[in-house]
Amino acid sequence: MKPNKLLFIGITGGIGAGKSEILSYIGKHYKCEIYLADRVAHEVKKPGTECYRALVDLLGWGILSSDGQIDKGRMAEKIFSDSSLLEKVNGMIHPAVKVYLLEHLERARAEEEVELFFVEAALLIECGYRQLVDEMWYIYADENVRRARLKQSRGYSEEKIESIMSKQLSEQKFRENCDFIIDNSGTLADSYRQIDRKLEAFTWQE
Repeated sequence: MKPNKLLFIGITGGIGAGKSEILSYIGKHYKCEIYLADRVAHEVKKPGTECYRALVDLLGWGILSSDGQIDKGRMAEKIFSDSSLLEKVNGMIHPAVKVYLLEHLERARAEEEVELFFVEAALLIECGYRQLVDEMWYIYADENVRRARLKQSRGYSEEKIESIMSKQLSEQKFRENCDFIIDNSGTLADSYRQIDRKLEAFTWQE
């Protein structure tokens, strides 16, 4: 039986937990739309958008590349030279990302072609998405597993891994704020079984 409403799900978890692999599987086998907050943040900064104009007004024309796009490196350089700017920039980008997602969510609801609507980001909880989504999912993996993955797949040093992990929520905080936990410490096949059990009421696609 088809669910009677579109389910809005947030996907979060620490670096190296394997969120991308989980979403890739879901995207292949379920009728869904998936949005990565980092990519949406890029979309809302494109020329012609309200966020683009606000950022240029705040940071100046020097953050633009020759084609008029906001240059990520130049913007970062500007922010790092004045720490007070980071909060202002986040105060422009995060709300714009939420508006973008909610507009696409309403369109998906109206079109009735998908059953699941996902947004993924490491900072979903910190950015207040708990109040927006129907369910928050935590992709968990043992810390040692995550460290090994980051060294192997991304070539990160122990120091870099430590720096990133120290800035992210604790496992306890993730668990306290999430409705469903996928343990992605083992094989992907095991993780896929956990997903399929959770989504058994939804349409499966080969």
